[in-house]
Amino acid sequence: MYIMLQTFAAAKLDAMGKMWVSMIGIGLMVLAALIITYARNKTKGWIRLVLTLVAIVMLIYGVICGLLSLI
Repeated sequence: MYIMLQTFAAAKLDAMGKMWVSMIGIGLMVLAALIITYARNKTKGWIRLVLTLVAIVMLIYGVICGLLSLI
């Protein structure tokens, strides 16, 4: 994650680059919401825990991409 932040901080993104980074961030956040919804409604036990952790990581990366698109 640190390497990703360093790469984006070093490269000045043009408007299209910022658009794609923000779209990736939005997509990751939507996908995380769908995974959480599925995990809570359809799964139990350790599968639920794994899906929840995957969704949380995706949400964090989505927020980071959203913040990077603002720079």
